[in-house]
Amino acid sequence: MLAVKQEVLKTINQLPDDTDMDEIMYQLYVLNKIRKGQKAVDQSKTLTSEKLKREIDEW
Repeated sequence: MLAVKQEVLKTINQLPDDTDMDEIMYQLYVLNKIRKGQKAVDQSKTLTSEKLKREIDEW
């Protein structure tokens, strides 16, 4: 996995030159959520579909 700074720069560089700050912030937010999700998968901190369905039914 790329270092965070490298990944951020890569993401920003792929955006059009006229991208506004809100879009840049949104793209970085999404990137952060993806990285956190990948980390959770690597650490086996995810739920199976069946367990998630049971938890939703308990709401």
